[in-house]
Amino acid sequence: MTSPSADLPIREVLKQKVVDHLAVIYPDQELQPIAHELIINMRLDEDCQTPLAHKNLWDQTDIAVITYGNTILSEDQPPLKTLHHFLQTHFPMLINSVHILPFFPYTSDDGFAVSAYKQVDPPLGDWSDILRISTDFHLMADLVINHCSSQHEWFRNYQQGADPGRDFFLEVDPEEDLSRVVRPRTTPLLRPTTTPNGTRYVWCTFGHDQVDLNFRNPKVLAKFVDIIRLYLDMGVRIFRLDAVAFIWKRAGSNCINLKETHEIVRLLRTLIEHANPNAVIITETNIPNRENLSYFGNANEAHCIYNFSLPPLLVNTLVSGNCRHLKSWLMSMPPAQNGTTYFNFIASHDGIGLRPVEGLLDDDEQEALIQTMENFGGQISWRTLDDGSNKPYEINISLYDALKGTTAGEDSWQMQRFFCAHAIMLALEGIPAFYLHSLVGTTNDYERMKEHGHNRAINRRQWQEQELNAKLADPESHHHEVFYKLRQLIQLRRDQPAFHPNATQFTLHLGEQVFAFWRQSLDRRQSIFCLNNISDQPQTISLNAINLIGTDEWCDLISGATFEDMLSSVTLDPYQTLWISNRS
Repeated sequence: MTSPSADLPIREVLKQKVVDHLAVIYPDQELQPIAHELIINMRLDEDCQTPLAHKNLWDQTDIAVITYGNTILSEDQPPLKTLHHFLQTHFPMLINSVHILPFFPYTSDDGFAVSAYKQVDPPLGDWSDILRISTDFHLMADLVINHCSSQHEWFRNYQQGADPGRDFFLEVDPEEDLSRVVRPRTTPLLRPTTTPNGTRYVWCTFGHDQVDLNFRNPKVLAKFVDIIRLYLDMGVRIFRLDAVAFIWKRAGSNCINLKETHEIVRLLRTLIEHANPNAVIITETNIPNRENLSYFGNANEAHCIYNFSLPPLLVNTLVSGNCRHLKSWLMSMPPAQNGTTYFNFIASHDGIGLRPVEGLLDDDEQEALIQTMENFGGQISWRTLDDGSNKPYEINISLYDALKGTTAGEDSWQMQRFFCAHAIMLALEGIPAFYLHSLVGTTNDYERMKEHGHNRAINRRQWQEQELNAKLADPESHHHEVFYKLRQLIQLRRDQPAFHPNATQFTLHLGEQVFAFWRQSLDRRQSIFCLNNISDQPQTISLNAINLIGTDEWCDLISGATFEDMLSSVTLDPYQTLWISNRS
């Protein structure tokens, strides 16, 4: 920590940066008092650090797991303690980051209708449990910033005309033309609400229990900065900005990805990284690929963006047996600048989004994918378009079941296809994130879906720890095979400098049945050629086609096979992956 005299210039520079951000967001307001409140709320008047520009806060050893706090249960302790114990027991020195999905009190949407931002949901545990997890893992938490529960104190105060909350929500004239507004749901956008001033109509992007907050009021922004400070104190290092693309609305626009939204992300990054230079912001923007990429800014917005196009493109590739679209997408993806990277995932608590493949798959291809997933037990969630019609928004299915066959139907290659998908994710540029249910091979949970009454519950099973441990220990169980093979792949990835999230990546052209790319370490000492047969037929590749350097020794990191004759060929079994690496 620097001395007070040395701190002063840092704080002055910080204050000016905050004012500059605010000038874009609130051009008609007095900016100095707002900036002062934000700095005080983040306690940057007490301790202000200088972040380093373009610093990679990650390397190839960074592996994340995504889970609900109550995915694994035991009778004798709170779920957060059970989760901590499970991860420590089964993934020591393998997974170093954990995203615990909203662990706050809530009223709906499995946590994303937050009713109290500063509390841990009592059935899960308390802040001491969160702190303990954060000592052993990089902790990622959701900042559910676009909306709060209709039962939150703020909204109850709004209904009574009291503070805080009286002016925290966006009122809209129902006669206003809102036809251009982008929606991820089919529910009515406006919720009629009784207030002391009569019936008012408030904005609800995701549903009437999730009421959008009005960031045109800087008091709302100040409240969230105060919340962020608490999360930092509780050990949160990675902030997932949930549904952040929707937070600013403007009449006559589509109300998504507006310039004020981007500026708020820049402002939050400025405040967070001056409080903790090692903290990371990830934007959750389930939108078309080009729009998603914009949240990198000029390496001054999100440190990481979710690679939302990867899950639907990869599943489509593996069930169609053709990598043309996945390869074209990979070639179009710009290398992330140092200090930024992609957050790669292929399964999550939500479904397989379809918006991120708009412009990448045509309507017929999307329909074929949807039909295949329905054949494998998947469900479809919908959204409303400008003209009032509905369009598929996401596919709800466990990844293990999504890969049980191809467009031709179920087959015997499910396990190989599942491993191929994860081998691709582990090798791509970026940080890989595993949904906990994928790590243990969870299948579709139809009972939970029926019990909860919404499609996403199909992939949100709750395991009893004793039952799950028994299945993982049983060599006859597919859960056992999934668990141990993925552990092996994770360990291999962690040991390779060429798999650094910012290592060089080039797409290789080896036909439409082999998805291939080349990675090279930052020091250029290690190369890995990643060859993936994404079809149900063997594929033969000439080693000369990938241009292995004859003076190096080459081996497949996965099987251990060596390659000495650079003019020979190699045959990949259906869905086999090779990581061909030099030994230097």
